Amino acid sequence: MAQIKIYGIEKQLNLIKRELSDAIHRCIVEALAFPENKRSHRFIPLAEEDIYCPVGRTHDYIIIEIMMMEGRKTETKKRLIRLLYERIRKEVRLSASDIEMCILEQPAYHFGFRGMTGDEMLMDYKVEV
Repeated sequence: MAQIKIYGIEKQLNLIKRELSDAIHRCIVEALAFPENKRSHRFIPLAEEDIYCPVGRTHDYIIIEIMMMEGRKTETKKRLIRLLYERIRKEVRLSASDIEMCILEQPAYHFGFRGMTGDEMLMDYKVEV
């Protein structure tokens, strides 16, 4: 299970939602060996006055939070981050300085879906990759 939140300035974020979601999903599928049908992305467009960006960022600035079950190797997570930077720069045409991301991991029993906790659920993909 991975849930992705993408924050950004409303005007810019709304223009790139589909291509950004597609790029992120391809990276998740490749790096984490997720099934193609597992996409959970939430876009959180903010008014310009509701987001304060670090110095040197443009109006294209986005923050990506990836919430997932713990268990993946450090190298797998690093590969995901590298892929995201590479693909978003190439496919969505955002500068690396305008992209910040964080992977947040929780034990499987902290997740609940389809009436069960994550540690009770039989997954159709491996978490330990």
